[in-house]
Amino acid sequence: METEGVYAPETVDEASAAYEDAGPAAQVVVRETVKAMAFDREEYRERVSSDVVETARDALFASLLEVSVGTRAEFDEWCEEHSEYEVHETGSENVDSVVWHAAPFSETAVAATYQNERDAAVGTLRRQAFGRIYRPVFEE
Repeated sequence: METEGVYAPETVDEASAAYEDAGPAAQVVVRETVKAMAFDREEYRERVSSDVVETARDALFASLLEVSVGTRAEFDEWCEEHSEYEVHETGSENVDSVVWHAAPFSETAVAATYQNERDAAVGTLRRQAFGRIYRPVFEE
């Protein structure tokens, strides 16, 4: 089993702090992207709203979530060891590999199975984790 990523918040406060920390980085990413696209000031004001920066922050935070990558057997073992967690799994039970993210503060985990496309599964899982676990917490 392997682990990759940066954010593994154990509490709501840790998750909220990491999300807040991603805000300034998202602003820089948007600003530099807009600069590379050669927007003038007027086009920048017209097209770059707070929603654009918030979307960048959401994507940045999600892309940095820590995930575990392993075999079906390793994931099943993790589930047995964490039976108190509600697990939301997408994909087929009949494939060899699983990627998952667990949020201790909600005793929730999301998982996605994959056969060959590890990077795609990791990206999909991170978006699912953000939408299912973190977005509701941040919107409160």
